[in-house]
Formats: sequence, C-alpha cells, structure tokens
Amino acid sequence: MNQSPVPATASGSPAASPASPEPGDTTVAEGSGQSDTPKPADTSRARTKEPLPGRDLPYGGLAARILPGRGLEGHRWIARPLEAYTAQALKERLIGTVQSWRDYPASLRLWFWLIPTLTAILGGILRFFRLDAPHSLVFDETYYVKDAYSYVVSGYERSWPANANDSFIAGNPDVLLNTPEYVVHPPVGKWMIAFGMWLFGGDNPFGWRFSAALAGTLTVFLVSLIALKLFRSHTLGAVAGLLLAIDGHHLVLSRTSLLDVFLALWILAAFGALLMDRDDGRRRLASRLAAQAAASPGGRPTPTQLVAGPWLGMRWWRLAAGVCLGLAVGTKWSALFFVAAFGIMTVLWDLSARRIAGIRSWFSAGIIKDGLPAFVTIIPIAAVTYVATWTGWFLSKDAYYRQWAATNPAPGWDWLPNSVRSLAHYHLEAYKFHQGLSSDHPYESSPWTWLIMGRPTSFFYQTPKQGTPGCVVETCSSAILPVGNPVVWWGGTIALVILLFWWAGRRDWRAGAILAGVAAGYLPWFMYPERTMFIFYAVSFEPFLVLGLTYVLGLVLGRSSDPVWRRRSGFYVVALVLVLAVLATAFFYPVLTAEVISYQEWRMRMWMPSWI
Repeated sequence: MNQSPVPATASGSPAASPASPEPGDTTVAEGSGQSDTPKPADTSRARTKEPLPGRDLPYGGLAARILPGRGLEGHRWIARPLEAYTAQALKERLIGTVQSWRDYPASLRLWFWLIPTLTAILGGILRFFRLDAPHSLVFDETYYVKDAYSYVVSGYERSWPANANDSFIAGNPDVLLNTPEYVVHPPVGKWMIAFGMWLFGGDNPFGWRFSAALAGTLTVFLVSLIALKLFRSHTLGAVAGLLLAIDGHHLVLSRTSLLDVFLALWILAAFGALLMDRDDGRRRLASRLAAQAAASPGGRPTPTQLVAGPWLGMRWWRLAAGVCLGLAVGTKWSALFFVAAFGIMTVLWDLSARRIAGIRSWFSAGIIKDGLPAFVTIIPIAAVTYVATWTGWFLSKDAYYRQWAATNPAPGWDWLPNSVRSLAHYHLEAYKFHQGLSSDHPYESSPWTWLIMGRPTSFFYQTPKQGTPGCVVETCSSAILPVGNPVVWWGGTIALVILLFWWAGRRDWRAGAILAGVAAGYLPWFMYPERTMFIFYAVSFEPFLVLGLTYVLGLVLGRSSDPVWRRRSGFYVVALVLVLAVLATAFFYPVLTAEVISYQEWRMRMWMPSWI
C-alpha cells in the first residue's frame, strides 16, 4: 500500500512491495493505474517457473511472485492469452487492484467518506464564522448581490437608483427600478447567490454570502474526494482538503459573493465526473472484451474483434460532466477553455485504454467509438444546460435585449424564434464588451504575477477610529485582501514544475490531468494582454494547484516499501509543510476576514509593496 504517487511499471501499476501494510497506508501496492502504457508480459523466470523471493500477490486469479524493491524484476511482462483477457486481468491492467472505495478494507471504507467530510467541516467553519462581516457590499458584490436580488424578485436583472447601496446595506433592498439592467455575465452564479438570499433574506450579509460559503465548502469536500480517487491514499486526501480549506485566497472568495467560487465548484465537479467516467469506461471495456474472449473458441478475442474493440454504450458520468460544464459556462464564459481541455483529456484516456487492452487500431477506434460519442454526449448537454440557465430571461418580457429581434428583422434568419435571435444578439454585445475591457484599475494584475501573488485585489479597507469595537490604539485597520497562503501558492508553483517532469518522464496520467486543469484556467489569460484582469480569476484553477502540491507531497512521503528512515523523514517534511501552512493562515487570517487590528499589525502582513 502506498501513500504517494509512485513510479509506474509499463502496465500502469506501481511497483508492488513485499512489505506488510503499515497503519498509515491507505492504498494497495499494485494497480493504482498511474501510467497509461500497455502491460507487456511475464518475466523469463516466471516462464521457467523459478521461485522468486517475496510474497504472492493476486493477478487475474493467479499468484505472481513479486520481488522487493523498486526495480522491474518480478513484474509480469507477459501473460498467456487465456489469462490476459479475463475480466479480472483486464480490469487490473486498465484500472488497478483498487477499483472503487468498496475495494478498501472494511476498516478504511468509512474514512473514504469521513476524511472529505472532516476537511469540509473545517473549511465550513472558516467560511461561515463571522460571514456577515463586514456589513457592507465589498468590491464587486455591488453588482452580483444586487443582480441576485433582482432574480429573486423578477427573474432577471433590473436597474437600481443611485443610492441603492446605502439602502441595501440599511436592510431595505426593495428599491428596484422597473427598467432592465445590462449585464455581461451569464446567470448561474447570480442564481446561486439568489438562493442564499431566498433562504435567509436579502436584507443581511449572511444571506448575500451564504451560497458562496456553501460553494467554497463543497469545493473543499470535492478536492479531498478527488485526491482520494487520484492517489488512492487517505493521507493525501486529507492533505488536499486541508490545504484548500485553509488557503486565504480561496477562503476570501468563499466569503464574498463574486462569481468565481461558483465557477471553481462546477469545474471541479466536472473533473470529478470525468474521473468516474474514466474508471467506468475501462470497466466496460474490460467486461465486454472479456465477454468476447469467453465466447470465442480459443478463449481469447478474435483478430477481427481486436481491430477496433467493442462499443462501450452510454457513458452516464460524461453526461453529468456535460451538465456541470454547462453550469460552469453559465457562470463565466472562461469555463469554455475547461470544456475544450477536459474534452481532449477524456478522449486521450480512452485512446490509452484501448491501447493497453491490446486493441490494434486503438487510435482510430478510440476516435470513432469513444471520441465522437464523447463529443455528442458532453457538448450538446452542456449547450442545453447553458441555454436553460437563461430561463428567467426567456420568461420575461422586458429583460435587456429581450425584444431586440422584434424591432430588428434579419432576412434569412427569420426562421429562428425572436427570443433566440435576441439572445444571440445579447451574447454578441457581451462578447464585444469583454474584448474591449481594457480600462485601468488600481488592483489589476497580469497573469505573470498570479502564481507568486504579485498583486492581490483589495476587496475592503477601512480605518476604524480609536474606541470603536476592537480598536484600542490610535490607528486601526480592517481589511479583506484575498492573499493566498504562501506555502500553498509558492509550493504549488514549484510542484507544477515537478509535475511537468513526472508527466513527461514517468507518463503519469494523474500529473497530466492536474496540469490540464491548471493550464485550462491559467494559460488562456495570456492571450489577452491588454484586457483588465484580476488575480482572483485564478481561483478557477486553484483546486488543481492544490492537487499538484499534494502530488509532490506524496512523493516526499514515500512508499511502504521504503526504509523506515526514509518514510520517517518524508513524514517529518510533509508535517512541517502542513504546520507552516496552518501558521501562515493564522497569521494572515485578520486581513482575510475584516478583523479590526492595529495599523502596525496590518502593515506587518503586507509582505510585498504591491500588496498595498
């Protein structure tokens, strides 16, 4: 059993260890499916039936002698056809020994769900405690919270009078005007904010921010669950959940009603659904290929059957991913880059699965039998979901641009309903707005500075006078600055470099998947150097940054086959990193949550001049 990502054999299974599982171990030593390379075959020693030192491990119903150590000796490089195409052998080759949480020992199954729950509870405490502070609209809450209240009242955005913020803060939000408001972001995030206001009222900050705190807490739960799925380690699942729960950047975005934390939630949910689909598709491939082998005279698939392999049927997890991606795009259009990256990623996983299974024309077969069905499953479902999020706009009569088509005939396009043409025009105008968004802002930041937290966006700053609650000195400060935990962000940046080498050198699919999530959320912003951008956009890929750091900490932890001194030293290093991360959050916590502190204490926390 392993606690960390470990080098994989050509089969995609990590090197097995003869050592007995230790109490801290939570994964099975063989078959975590790290690399997507085919399993070659049995060793010559196995063919001559020489006894090998070590212990027996099950493989396809047989016992394979495994040598100790990290070398290639003792790995099964050749399997007889009658063994290689059984359902069990195919599943182990494609997925690994641990194929679901049910494959854990009974004593560990509870922890598979308890660990994400505990980290989410910690994240929830940090996010919901004093959620109503400050009692004012901070930064872009002035747009999204008021838009959400419009949704509660009328289902679409309406205009507000000039002094609307004062009325809103005073607990009197019912000052809406009857004219529609032009907005440039789709509705999902605002509908989610509206849900909290519907539950707790629109006249208090807790109601404004409830949904954001809930979304942030759910993201912590999901990242821990995904880490368990990726690394097959309870320890690393706890590490990932803890790091995201305490990170200041994610914490602030979870305590303010901006759209980005909702975007991060739906993107991570889509990624998790595709992880489930990866295993589900490989189980189907193994079962159907094994059924063909069993029905064949020789007990193995015929050459014709191995040309392309079987169809895998309806992939329900892909449908779920399509819904989540549609909701992500319905929050912010930047999610389109995740749609493209995740679509390519899931097809590459299927191509690799067919190659490992022994399909001869694996590339063309994967494109036709997996790639095209993936496209027609994910993309149309995402598109339908996205359009459905505009239901409030469709049901209205006077929402912005709702009647545009009625007064703007378009010869050749008259066959389209007026509502569809009006919505298309709305999107075109919103796209033009985003393309031309280049006005200066005191807290804009270039993507080059995001990973090092070069210019955090100040959400809130006040200077309470002496004698106000919490201020006992002459000059005090109360601030909300979404500065990330230095251990998480700077450590995660270093981890991305290591992941690049592990992906290229070890061909570890997990490293590639994490890098795909970071790249989809980060790299596209470099295409718009003139656009006004802010560092909090990075929260969309922050869960993947945390997963990358967790991956590297898993390498530091080592494996159960390592010497005791190696495992102990790895544990000390990881423990030190976690302690430093917790201390950093405790240090920055006052400027994350608008606590009243002295000006000198606030100044101590401004590590860079660009943070002021």
